[in-house]
Amino acid sequence: MLTARWRIKSLIPKAGKADEAGLRAVAPELLARYAAHRKHPWWRRVPCVHALRGRVPEARVPSLLDRVRDLDDESAVRIALLEVLHDRVELLPWLREQVADDFGVYEACLHVRAMLGDVTAAPAIATLANSPWTHRRRIGEAALESLVARHGAAAIQLQVGDARAEDRVFQVRVEARGGADVTRAFADVDVDVARTACELVVATGIPDTEMLLDYVVTGPTMTARLWAMLALHRRGRDIRELWHALDCPRLEIAGLDDELRLAIVRDYPGTGRTDPRWLVEAAAVDLPAPPDEQAQLARVTAALDAAGLAPGPAREIGLVNNQGGGTYHVIETAAGTIEVSTLGRFVRSGGGYAPRKLRQALEDAGFRWIDPELGAILVTGLCVYYFGKREPLDIETLLFYWQD
Repeated sequence: MLTARWRIKSLIPKAGKADEAGLRAVAPELLARYAAHRKHPWWRRVPCVHALRGRVPEARVPSLLDRVRDLDDESAVRIALLEVLHDRVELLPWLREQVADDFGVYEACLHVRAMLGDVTAAPAIATLANSPWTHRRRIGEAALESLVARHGAAAIQLQVGDARAEDRVFQVRVEARGGADVTRAFADVDVDVARTACELVVATGIPDTEMLLDYVVTGPTMTARLWAMLALHRRGRDIRELWHALDCPRLEIAGLDDELRLAIVRDYPGTGRTDPRWLVEAAAVDLPAPPDEQAQLARVTAALDAAGLAPGPAREIGLVNNQGGGTYHVIETAAGTIEVSTLGRFVRSGGGYAPRKLRQALEDAGFRWIDPELGAILVTGLCVYYFGKREPLDIETLLFYWQD
């Protein structure tokens, strides 16, 4: 065993450096014994599990299944084992008891349930397939495909139903795959369903442009008409005249003037559950060109220097925080810190209170001061990714955005 253990170590000298071909040449019995022992590093056990695909020794299955069920074992090992042992029917009762976690094991469990043909997993898998996280959504979509391949689309549609938004997303996907016109879903009360229908209409080309143009006029709701308009735009059609014909529907935000609005619309396309009014507006208005960042920073520095405030060099917020990036630069001065947005002529204090002289110098030079009251206005309906969430943000966060 010592010789075998050292051979595995030589084939996996460090994390991420496994000799896959060499591991496939190692006897399955040795790989299985190594993978089943928690004392070995997880980053060596995982490649050993992968090397067992299609050749797991039957005698070692019980010990490997024990590792799958071991909640204290490394999630990466458990997920790898689930991939390799996906055909073990004896695992199904345990799989059905698992609940959501933060480590990816739950998603792997749902996928295995699908590969085992467990139709009772369909509603939970439909939820997974509608996740905003791409890696989770792909697992859910693959799992649904497995169920549909085994039982047929109609059986899974019946199992999923249409009570929840994620259920209707699945139903729309199945209908589109069958060549159906899914524009009826533009009128769904849930954004996820309508957005999915829009994406599918663009991808499939069904219905044709003339029918979509008709829907812009005859759709049952303004929101439904906007989804049809967005589909036309994403197919390459200019929709400005259509938007004006509908009286330029916008989501009005008190306190958000056009200068701020256009800068935000230009830089934030909207994700997830964004209201279609934002998406169509971005495609239908003439957006201002973004500022020349270096020229703008030079003007800020010159104004501060002329006011005797001894400005330091401008530093991008990612460099200031030693990671990530964002939409503003930081300048230290003798009177405090100034932050300059890349979205436009917007500046703010980097430390809360700012001496009047500091603000006056920048306003006299043509810059716009963003005070806390204005900055706190929430831009509703426009969802933007921010530290794991996709929700509306306030003006200040959008103008002065940082993400690690």
